[in-house]
Amino acid sequence: MADNKRKEIFDKVSEIVADHFDVDRAKITDELNLKTDLDADSIDFVEFVLELEDTFGSEIDDEDAEKLSTIGEVVDYIEQHTN
Repeated sequence: MADNKRKEIFDKVSEIVADHFDVDRAKITDELNLKTDLDADSIDFVEFVLELEDTFGSEIDDEDAEKLSTIGEVVDYIEQHTN
C-alpha cells in the first residue's frame, strides 16, 4: 500500500516540477536535484514549496524545506507528513 501512495505523491510532485520548471516529466527521477539539476533560485524554490503545500494540503516547515534537495526527498517528506 505504501508503494502506491509514494507513486501517487511522486506523480503529483513530478507534475508540479514539470510545470513549474518546464522539465520533461520523463527526466524527473528521485535523484533529480532541485537546486543543481533544475537551477532553481530561492524564489523558484519557495514558489515550488508553496505549490506543494497547496497540492498536498500540508505545511512544509521552512527549515525542513531548506533540507529538501532531491525529488525523492520531497516525496518522502510529503509521504511522512500527510495522512
